Amino acid sequence: MSSTERRLREPAGREERAEREESPQAGADAAARETLEDYTLRFAPRSYRRWTPMVVATTAMGGIAYLADFSIGAGIGLTHGTGNALAAILLAAVVIFVTGFPLAYYGARYNIDLDLITRGSGFGYYGSVLTSVIFASFTFIFFALEGSIMAQGLKLGLGLPLWLGYLVSTFMVIPLVVYGMKALSKLQVWTTPIWLLLMVGPLVYLVVTDPGTVDHWLSYAGTDGQDGHGGQSGLNTASVLLGSGVCLSLIAQIGEQIDYLRFMPPRTDGNRRAWWTAVVVAGPGWVVLGALKQAIGVFLAVYVIASVGPAAAAEPIQQFKAAFDAMMPSWLVVPLAVALVVISQIKINVTNAYSGSLAWTNSFTRLTGRYPGRMVFVLLNLAFALTLMEADMFSFLNRVLSFYSNCAIAWVVTVATDIMVNKYVLKLSPHAPEFRRGMLYAVNPVGTVAFVAASGLSIATYFHALGDTLQPYSPVVAALIAFVLTPLMAVLTKGRYYLRRTTDGIDEPLLDADGNPSATLYECHVCRQEFERPDVAACRTHDAVVCSLCLSTDRIGDHVLPASV
Repeated sequence: MSSTERRLREPAGREERAEREESPQAGADAAARETLEDYTLRFAPRSYRRWTPMVVATTAMGGIAYLADFSIGAGIGLTHGTGNALAAILLAAVVIFVTGFPLAYYGARYNIDLDLITRGSGFGYYGSVLTSVIFASFTFIFFALEGSIMAQGLKLGLGLPLWLGYLVSTFMVIPLVVYGMKALSKLQVWTTPIWLLLMVGPLVYLVVTDPGTVDHWLSYAGTDGQDGHGGQSGLNTASVLLGSGVCLSLIAQIGEQIDYLRFMPPRTDGNRRAWWTAVVVAGPGWVVLGALKQAIGVFLAVYVIASVGPAAAAEPIQQFKAAFDAMMPSWLVVPLAVALVVISQIKINVTNAYSGSLAWTNSFTRLTGRYPGRMVFVLLNLAFALTLMEADMFSFLNRVLSFYSNCAIAWVVTVATDIMVNKYVLKLSPHAPEFRRGMLYAVNPVGTVAFVAASGLSIATYFHALGDTLQPYSPVVAALIAFVLTPLMAVLTKGRYYLRRTTDGIDEPLLDADGNPSATLYECHVCRQEFERPDVAACRTHDAVVCSLCLSTDRIGDHVLPASV
């Protein structure tokens, strides 16, 4: 490629870049312009990543302000007892932390989302469409769960019927997800302190003023945990595994955390400690707070079950209403409980709508070569969520999550194993992540076979196909098969299906001297926008470069580089 025919220069100033991107004379394609707000489908450039590590971490942690953890913990505890529930929560948390760490690191280090990581970590360019759909399903399932919880709060506080509450909880997030990371970072940072105060305050008050509630909580046996004399029969392996299967449905939450972590600044000697702290806390560390919320959910459910009954005890609005009632005037109880529910629902469901729209957009654009705009898929995701809410998903919550967890575990464990084992131990998977069309094979059997086998067998186990005894072990089946098959397939294929090409036709390295993605700008000759080095490749038919989105929307393959000979 000649240096005279490509535009190459160092990053421009923020104001100059903004003027160029907004100018009507820029000649940019509509899809390329829209993705410059949230970098849908593409690498997040250094010029956009202006936040400090702690701001990114706070924004990411705001995305786990959901109240579903309280319902999940309550459901497990009420069924299996406190001891089994706590063991299940701890087991799931360990698995989620271990598998989430390599994914969070790769997202933050190389500034790409989980779908782009998945493409180059065993699945291939089109193979990862399958996991994108699974992640999109995660976002609308949990949107529906949070929306149901908010509707319960609106019914208690304002008397709205549930069906109307479902509509309100769905449509109120639309204005907030029109914009990307800029708007979400402000929302999460400003609402997090209020949310923490409302969530932690009543719990601390109950424990300090009535320590007996702790003993009652720890001794609670659950509906299937009786020893025949009204006491708790102790830990039960099947109960622990069944409970952990429900908790492990949250393993895909790391994808939403990475949607924020991909905007981390470059790691340098000056910010190394803050960078690592932010990645660990906001990446796999989300599960620490998540596990605590699940344990608190068990505590509050046991606390309120005598007054509201087992069905309502799993509803966070009832849990916090009772907790606030113990420490505040009666006229303030319901407003505060409703405020907590509404703030939590907004904080998480803007993330669910945002991340889900990215996943659907990724899948649709790769399969069709068309980019209809992210808002189309925001509305699609909301439509799926609203349908689940109107179908009263909350009443069969644990069954939905238990089934979903089989697919989520298989996917996340496969990608995490590819990074930890295939990249760093076997060195059969390329160390630097690759996501661009033309550089990857359409399907890589390493991750695809491991995922399909792991999820298929675990789902069969869950539905008793392998016998009643093994049924509780379906999460173990998913994790174990994915962990074993991923490196085995890499060895059998000798790693040949990771890269279709070993060079993208540009001489400059993807990474700078510090190992961070290069910030050098190139102009895409198709959309006339400028993109940083990792987001472009040489064009097959022109002595120029083309960006990753224009490669994705090239329906005839005119710009896609041929396979290496």
